[in-house]
Amino acid sequence: MLVGILAVRIGLGSDSGQEADRSGAVGTLGEQPFGRALLWALVVGLAAMTLWRLCEAAFGQTVEGGEKWSRRLGSLGMAVFYAVICVGVVQTALVGGSSGGRPGDETSKEYTAKVLDWPGGRVIVGVFGAVLIVVGVVILVRSLMRRFEKNLRMEEMRPATRRVVAVLGIVGGVACGVVAAGAGLSVLLAAVRYDPSQAKGLDETLRSFAETPAGPALLIAAAVGLLLFGLYSFCEARWRKAAQHGTPAEQTTGAAGPGTRPGAP
Repeated sequence: MLVGILAVRIGLGSDSGQEADRSGAVGTLGEQPFGRALLWALVVGLAAMTLWRLCEAAFGQTVEGGEKWSRRLGSLGMAVFYAVICVGVVQTALVGGSSGGRPGDETSKEYTAKVLDWPGGRVIVGVFGAVLIVVGVVILVRSLMRRFEKNLRMEEMRPATRRVVAVLGIVGGVACGVVAAGAGLSVLLAAVRYDPSQAKGLDETLRSFAETPAGPALLIAAAVGLLLFGLYSFCEARWRKAAQHGTPAEQTTGAAGPGTRPGAP
């Protein structure tokens, strides 16, 4: 949500100098009253996310087909992702909480340059960019198809709430997909042109939307989408389905054992 807010400010011309990425969001938190306390609260949350993803990698995700190796591998990758961010926030909190760390764009270019110098580095960077593009497209398509609703307890929501959650999930997911695909395209171009300066972090990817014929309007639309995705994440935390144990018949009839109720997780 913070990244979306920062990007909206950039699109409206009120750029505060913060990066519209993780470092900018962390820096914004650190500058608030009780900023260091907020950062340590964020550390706790990120650590919990890391442990949750590690549990998914070990035992499977709490969705249909969650025990597949591809799902577990994805959870392991996300665990590493959250762990890296958590370490970065810890470093920021320890130095005073007023700096979000190095800009993501600078870090992206540095890492890309290092990998390009490896044997076969150009192929590695190209494959990473292509995978990121595919992931972005998949997120976009799944959001438009409302596949996210399969993981939510929609029956517990009021009709008006279901409509709101659907809008948040669709618009937010499309925005995330577009941003991910845009970042992946920049990485792919860096490999094709053998030029690490082509690689863009989240902030530079968002700013590049303002350079299209649509101008700042496209940037603001993407930023609002990211903000809505943040709101959808709260809905997912509230209504995400729990794991279902036992056979399909047991899940339907409640025959898994004494004291169970039909459909009980």
